[in-house]
Amino acid sequence: MFGVVADVEHYPEFLPWCGGLRVKSREKIGETEILVADMLVSYHGLRERYTSRVTLDPIARTIVAAHVQGPFAHLDNQWRFEPTEHGCRVYFAIDFAFKSRVLSALAGVAFELVARKMADAFAVRAAKLYGKSHLPSQS
Repeated sequence: MFGVVADVEHYPEFLPWCGGLRVKSREKIGETEILVADMLVSYHGLRERYTSRVTLDPIARTIVAAHVQGPFAHLDNQWRFEPTEHGCRVYFAIDFAFKSRVLSALAGVAFELVARKMADAFAVRAAKLYGKSHLPSQS
């Protein structure tokens, strides 16, 4: 699952509302990789560009995305992957607030649905890549 979430360049292929993604920079520090990426988010006619700094740490089995620029006052999320006997447990936390009251009102109503659809998209992507019963047991 770490590989599925870390493969940001392929988000437009499977992630709902991701209208495009471009990695602007990439830096490797030991095993940790840090990238800055622009994502075009499209939702019900709204199109916004969001820039984040993503830290991929395969040793700690974490992926952290921090807001750099975009329609948010802040948007930070963290993924943590814990190997289990038959696969992996995924922990995901997100903290966000929009700059715009209009966007905040629209997103606030739909946020739970959006978050669920996005989580499902990652699970479907993993199943497509690895097969339902052959998901990697480690990151």
